[in-house]
Amino acid sequence: MRKIHPANRFATFLAILSLFTTGFPFGGTLAALESKTLREDQKALHVLNRLGFGPRPGDVEKVRAMGISKYIESQLDPRSIDDRTADQKLARLDVLKMDTVEIFAKYPNPGALLQMLEGGRNASANSAENGNEAEMRSEQQQRRAKLAKVYAENGFRPANRIMFEVETSRILRAAYSERQLEEVMVDFWANHFNVFSGKAATRWYIPAYERDVIRKHALGNFKDLVMGTAKHPAMLFYLDNFQSVAPNAGARNGRQGLLGRAVRDGRLDPRVRERLKARGLSDEQIDQRIEQAGAANRRGINENYARELMELHTLGVDGGYTQKDIQEVARAFTGWTIFDARGYRRAAAQIAGGREDQRIVRQARQLGLDPDTPSGSFVFAGRLHDDGPKMVLGQKIDEGGIKDGEKVIDILVSHPSTSRYIARKLAVKFVNDKPDEALVERVAKAFRDSKGDIKSTLRALFYDDQFFAPENYRAKIKTPFELLVSSLRAVDAQTVGSRQLNGLLRRMGEPLYGYQAPTGYPDSAEDWVNTGALLERMNFAVALASGMIPQVRVDLKRYGSGGKDQILDKAIEGILAGEVSDPTRAVLLKQMEQPLPEVSLDAPDEMDLNDGMAMRRNGIGGRRTGGEGRMRSIAPTGDPDVFKAVGLILGSPEFQRQ
Repeated sequence: MRKIHPANRFATFLAILSLFTTGFPFGGTLAALESKTLREDQKALHVLNRLGFGPRPGDVEKVRAMGISKYIESQLDPRSIDDRTADQKLARLDVLKMDTVEIFAKYPNPGALLQMLEGGRNASANSAENGNEAEMRSEQQQRRAKLAKVYAENGFRPANRIMFEVETSRILRAAYSERQLEEVMVDFWANHFNVFSGKAATRWYIPAYERDVIRKHALGNFKDLVMGTAKHPAMLFYLDNFQSVAPNAGARNGRQGLLGRAVRDGRLDPRVRERLKARGLSDEQIDQRIEQAGAANRRGINENYARELMELHTLGVDGGYTQKDIQEVARAFTGWTIFDARGYRRAAAQIAGGREDQRIVRQARQLGLDPDTPSGSFVFAGRLHDDGPKMVLGQKIDEGGIKDGEKVIDILVSHPSTSRYIARKLAVKFVNDKPDEALVERVAKAFRDSKGDIKSTLRALFYDDQFFAPENYRAKIKTPFELLVSSLRAVDAQTVGSRQLNGLLRRMGEPLYGYQAPTGYPDSAEDWVNTGALLERMNFAVALASGMIPQVRVDLKRYGSGGKDQILDKAIEGILAGEVSDPTRAVLLKQMEQPLPEVSLDAPDEMDLNDGMAMRRNGIGGRRTGGEGRMRSIAPTGDPDVFKAVGLILGSPEFQRQ
């Protein structure tokens, strides 16, 4: 995203890197470890770093005046906290206010539009198969022009705007919300119940997924979270459960249709072919529909969601389930699906003068649904469900219909393995990377006794002696998201969102909802502390401190008087509460004598009519993604010594820890 002059970049980087490997303890600061208990100001800083995303100027004093316990209780009751400042920051982000149907309408699926415009023809794929690259490029250009015309005529917005607004909203809330614990838990559960925005239509579902499930239940009851994610189209699509059906569902319910019934051994009855050609279909289109019909008829039970539900969402990998349990759980969730999963109905209506797409009408009829069912809705299709009793973890399930899956969730959330698994993850999040087993068991007991109440579980964790133990003070490495937000807070930066800011988060390795595996982003130092990651963090720190990120304002005048050592000490006091090791200060002061690194930032395009294909080609996490191309250099204004002091501190080991 940005370039730093090599000579300056690596001299600074290697000096800071040496502090991570030789000059900083891996469990609490030296000052904290010398004492058996934390001071009150350290406790205030600790809760600000752990229950939130770090202090803003003056926050430590506010928490001390309020009292640690009262602050914790207020954070456990977020509705009691006035949050109008954060709400005002979010006012311009439209997708946050839309339901999925509205998002499909305003930010249509380009693939669905092309299907409507081209009648299902996949010309580029045919050109690719024929090895004609020139023809394929020409067809792609024609498609882009065709889509651009449709977008302009209908007032559509590009689909990549959806995730920009979601990511921006998370950054703004984390940086400016007074409900800090709620934002931390939204981040925690978004990773626990991870979905990947780069998978086909998943991104259209993420705004409602975060708003109506993750955020709604972040401090509620764990069962509600599991049930909400299980029934949400974002999870159903991401883990393919919307395609999971009883093996005999197609034949049993007549889902095969004309083609499915007329195809034998891959060949179509000639009389049926003539009937289809009379309707205006070409041989090429008929062959494509034969292939699609065959794929539909081969659909059966998909075990993806069942496996992740037990391994990642509830029991944990060592939770005591078997492959047979996975199969039985998968059977229980057949028929949990999405109506018009890719938004074809909206695409058809908008470019066809409101005429109904008959394929969608047929889908509703085949599923036994009301044809007016909204696109992208969760539905239970009984015709696709695998009837009959199931056995899960030794318990018989024979409730029938949708209640089979609901019974599975009841069993899993109340299982002892789930309480221990969730307790351990929370202890890793809030205490240290390798929590004491006795602590895990105490938190697990609170989870069980409260029947999965998240506030009760967190309260047991925050009031445990281990939480404020000196060895756990500044013992966690910040994730890139935590680093970005804590930096904005530390320097009291002002923004309503910036594409370049989001791009910096991608470069550091954590684009939100950008982790392809269902595990979500990791939360331990070993996953984030490496040479490349630390270099990107230092680059971000320099860009922010130098005021080089467009639409992000930083005022550092309070640090700007005196010599280099005085400026550095003021910044250490203001950002690190004066807590810095002697080796760190010596290295930072030496680096103050070096030239300010040069920084360049991308100016990414908003238009992306390729439906995320560039992102899926190039991957995530520190590599270039779609929409990032044009570069522009930005020269900082102000006192270079102040920029250097603040940038170096934001990149230091003390600030990288929480």
